[in-house]
Amino acid sequence: MAHWFHRNPLKATAPVSFNYYGVAGSPAANKICNDLRMTRARLLEMFTDVTCTPEIMKNATDAYFSLLQGFIVSLDGTTQENKMRFMQNFKWTDTLQGNSPSAQQDAVFELVSMAFNVAIWYTKFASRLAGKENISEAEAKDVHRSLKVAAGIFKMLKEVHIPRLITPAEKGRDLEPRVLDTYLIQCQAEAQEVTIARAIELKHNATLIAALAFETAIFYQKADHTLNTLEPECSSKWRKYLQLKQHFYMAYAFCYHGQTLLASDKCGEAIRSLQEAEKCYSRAEALCKEYRQTKGPGTTAKPSEQLFFLKLGGLIKNTLEKCQRENGFIYFHKVPAEAPQLELKASYGLAEPIAFELPALSEQCTPEVYATFDLTKGAKNDKAKAKEEEVRPVKEPDLKPQKDTGCVVS
Repeated sequence: MAHWFHRNPLKATAPVSFNYYGVAGSPAANKICNDLRMTRARLLEMFTDVTCTPEIMKNATDAYFSLLQGFIVSLDGTTQENKMRFMQNFKWTDTLQGNSPSAQQDAVFELVSMAFNVAIWYTKFASRLAGKENISEAEAKDVHRSLKVAAGIFKMLKEVHIPRLITPAEKGRDLEPRVLDTYLIQCQAEAQEVTIARAIELKHNATLIAALAFETAIFYQKADHTLNTLEPECSSKWRKYLQLKQHFYMAYAFCYHGQTLLASDKCGEAIRSLQEAEKCYSRAEALCKEYRQTKGPGTTAKPSEQLFFLKLGGLIKNTLEKCQRENGFIYFHKVPAEAPQLELKASYGLAEPIAFELPALSEQCTPEVYATFDLTKGAKNDKAKAKEEEVRPVKEPDLKPQKDTGCVVS
């Protein structure tokens, strides 16, 4: 498949025992605590299991979140905060900050941090699938859907759950607006890459392809600008990726816009559009080199050596030569000094996030069981020990980009 995606590391977290022996005053309350521990551990295992599918991930996510909500939503019929919300301390690292964790004694912090990692998993699943040789149409649809699901999770966290945090996210952390917005926009842009590949494979109208490529380039530009005030040591590599993709898809837009102009007998303007495509492609090529040389979180690859990149270079060259030949024999048009202003709007194919909804509250979490949690008894677990719990980096599967065979969505 003609895609390569940059990916930042998964978030890591400290183990949580949910041992509330003094507080959990009934067998049913103790069962909730045991099930929370087991479903959390199971979900964390799925993040690094290469056999995990979106269906398995959804089941694992629903199992944990249906129970965790019992410590967040009000169960006593009042508008007061759930008495269990601030019972447990949670530690999480961030995708851009190495192994330096943040900690909050808040179940909402746990919810948004875990959901963020679920979204990152969907992007990594999509990337792994897109890098396969001989990808099928069904797999390409899974890539497209997974990216839109991830976008939906990021959108839901931004609009609904992160505003509920008592302690705002620190600058440069995953839950702050600049980082969250960049992930959201990147997911939409990458989903549109799949749409563009499909449109090219099915030989759709050049006008539609140019418009989709232009809109995708604007997405990448917006994502890059969102990160421009973040510390360079944690964002430079990511920004190089966003910049090279912006110029790459601007090259696509100018290339297919040139084809549209040629079909309208505007050969001089077509040549100028193709020349601009060459310029954007050269800039993308330079940024590929800068990306490889830039240190920072994320994957390491040589995008300029991937076939998806090389194929565009050949397409621009061949189309420009065709335009120049036609102009020398038929049109004799003057080539404008200024590049055409692209004001393209795609009517179809724009990627919208798939709305993400939390599962229903577990049937175990009833008001009667909730009433048996007695905070006055005090949990027997050592809170100091919980704060010292080590956060170990996630050992992610060593999945290097496979050699692209040139297969595209069919």
